[in-house]
Amino acid sequence: MNRPLNPLRRRIQAGFTLIELMVVLVIIGVLAALIVPNVLDRADDARATAARTDVNNLVQALKLYRLDNQRYPTAEQGLRALIARPTTAPVPPNWKPYLEKLPNDPWGRPYQYLNPGIKGEIDVMSFGADGQSGGEGKDADIGSWQ
Repeated sequence: MNRPLNPLRRRIQAGFTLIELMVVLVIIGVLAALIVPNVLDRADDARATAARTDVNNLVQALKLYRLDNQRYPTAEQGLRALIARPTTAPVPPNWKPYLEKLPNDPWGRPYQYLNPGIKGEIDVMSFGADGQSGGEGKDADIGSWQ
């Protein structure tokens, strides 16, 4: 006659061995080693794409400003002229709010504005991850001339 196993004994037999657990951990480690570097590179690409989008939006707002006021904001007035009426000369005659707020670049720093620009009539740019002019890869400048 077969007797049913004790519930405690059944639980012990249903567990995993140390070797099985180690094999699973090794598999997870290998997968993480293969996937994590690809995911980290994507984060840098996403920041650069977000910066390009912001720069394009700022340039479009500056073009609307110019259409209404016959000129771009001066370098002194800066991008702030898109959200608040400039008080320094030349005061725009037909000013209205062009943006609700000024975005920071994806690295948390304000976008740069040059009038006259170096690469165009005006330049709007982010200095990239390093926050300094120039650089390559994730540190490269992202600007309205691209």
